[in-house]
Amino acid sequence: MIVSFSVSNFRSFLAEETISLVASKRLSGSHDDHTGPIPDSDDRVLRTAVLYGANGAGKSNLFKAIRYLRSVALGPRAKNTGTGRERFQLAGSKDDLSSFDLQFVAAGRLYRYGFKADDERIAEEWLYHVTGNRQKPLYERSTDVSGKVTIDAKGLRAAGEKLTALATVGGPRNQSFLATISATLDASDVGEELGHLLSWFMRGLTLVSPDEALGPLALVVDQDPAFRSFASGFLKSSSTGIDHLVATRKEISQDEFHKLLPSEFLPFLRADIRTERPEMEIVRLTDGKEILVDHQGGRVYHISVQATHEQEPGKEVQLELTEESDGTRRLLNLIPALHPTAFTGVVHVIDEIDRSLHPILVREFLEFFLKSSKGDFRQVIVTTHESNLLDQDLLRRDEIWFAEKDSTGATRLYSLLDFKVRNDLEIRKHYLQGRFGAIPFLGNLESLLATPDRHE
Repeated sequence: MIVSFSVSNFRSFLAEETISLVASKRLSGSHDDHTGPIPDSDDRVLRTAVLYGANGAGKSNLFKAIRYLRSVALGPRAKNTGTGRERFQLAGSKDDLSSFDLQFVAAGRLYRYGFKADDERIAEEWLYHVTGNRQKPLYERSTDVSGKVTIDAKGLRAAGEKLTALATVGGPRNQSFLATISATLDASDVGEELGHLLSWFMRGLTLVSPDEALGPLALVVDQDPAFRSFASGFLKSSSTGIDHLVATRKEISQDEFHKLLPSEFLPFLRADIRTERPEMEIVRLTDGKEILVDHQGGRVYHISVQATHEQEPGKEVQLELTEESDGTRRLLNLIPALHPTAFTGVVHVIDEIDRSLHPILVREFLEFFLKSSKGDFRQVIVTTHESNLLDQDLLRRDEIWFAEKDSTGATRLYSLLDFKVRNDLEIRKHYLQGRFGAIPFLGNLESLLATPDRHE
């Protein structure tokens, strides 16, 4: 679970801004079941956060900042390609560093990972195990202006000689040490603790843009009858017209497989610790199709999902998902976050959750998640314009956040907890009236209706 995330000098963020999911002790007694324990701490972490803001205020930039941190943590970079960071353009210089800092719970421990970067190098990088007010360094890295990388990895000595040797070498200046470890060492050489951390970044942190799915949906529908039944029931209860889902598997040739793969998939590599490939592996294509590769049997399958509609008793019609509405497909792509066992312990960061969804469905999604995630370490962080969620019967005040740009064009983040709000206040009404900011303030649009002067 994410405990806090801080970012500076990235896209619309200038000074450091932080979104904290530490539950406020001031709200003890208010939706206490929305929180979970933080290891080695008296504090608790929220299971959900909802971020509001006007168009262009920077909500999606927070999502992109978390995605960029994940890509740096995991992704190897080619030589002389830079770091790929996007600095704040309206002030400062290209030499100013961008900073990212994430505190998260993985494998029952609290960690802090972050880095500072310019266009060419990861100038600083750190990974700590946090216990109470103490931070135990697993490693600390620095890169000077000439590109020399120095890594102090005393905290990883127990992992073995290969990791110690890799720390001595340092790795590329534009690549994180965590990504160097993932790309260079086998799972048996990274140690149990670092293995858990890499696994969390790979599978425990899921980021979903408005046009993406949470994961390999067709494979889960095909192989997990319990999830298939759950998803079918949720879609049927949501008045989508779908009675149930069906998955089909069709074998294709190796030639057909390679024709389906875009150029960026060639050669086909997994973004994972370098271990022997599993017996089965899924490839998600850019158009949403899923390919199952059976490495042991040497076979390749195309997996697809059909939605079954019951026109009348005993008469069914099956449609490909591409024939369903945008809203139905969006809802189906988000359903895995709701299933009690499909994504246990996963953090879902969803940008524009209300895209193509009816307001009632957005609220039902969040309500169901909060009910189904009790006692689990699942977490959902969403950006939205849907004011229907601004209800103290649904959310705690510290779960509601706002993004707003200041006079310099920089994004600020703040919580509803920063305002004096009565427990019975209708916050949706006051938000739309502008009391909490983070809404669009329009200019004089009437002037655009005036007939322009015509000059011969």
